[in-house]
Amino acid sequence: MAAVAGAPVAGAAGEAVGGMDVVSLRDSGRTVGGDGSISTHWKGRDWIFANEANRAAFEANPRAYAPGFGGNCPVKLSEGQKQPGRPDLAIVVSGTLYLTSTAGARDRLAADPGIIAIAAEQWKRLGR
Repeated sequence: MAAVAGAPVAGAAGEAVGGMDVVSLRDSGRTVGGDGSISTHWKGRDWIFANEANRAAFEANPRAYAPGFGGNCPVKLSEGQKQPGRPDLAIVVSGTLYLTSTAGARDRLAADPGIIAIAAEQWKRLGR
C-alpha cells in the first residue's frame, strides 16, 4: 500500500494535481481538466473534478484516488529525491495512481513495480 500522506502536488493556483480530475486519471488513464465549480477540499488542497459523479466517488474514498506519495515521482523517491510527478505521466500500479516525472521513470515503474517498496522506505526517511 502506497503512502498518500502529505499535501498532494499542487498547481499554480494551489489545486491538487494541477487541477486534473484524479478519478478520470486513475480509472481511465486520461488527463481531464476539472471544472472549478465541482470541487472538494481534502488534505489542504482543492481537488477539482470533471463531473459530480467523480467528485462523489472521490469524497466516498479519497485515498483510493489520491496519488501515492503525495504526487511525488516514486522512481525519484526510490533514489532518495522528492520530485513532483506530472499528471500526463501517470501510471496505475496495483490500483494506486502514481505520478512520474519523466516518460523514462514511468517506463521503469511499469517494468519494475518493486520500485514502490523502495520509494515507500525513502518516503518515510524523507519525512513525507
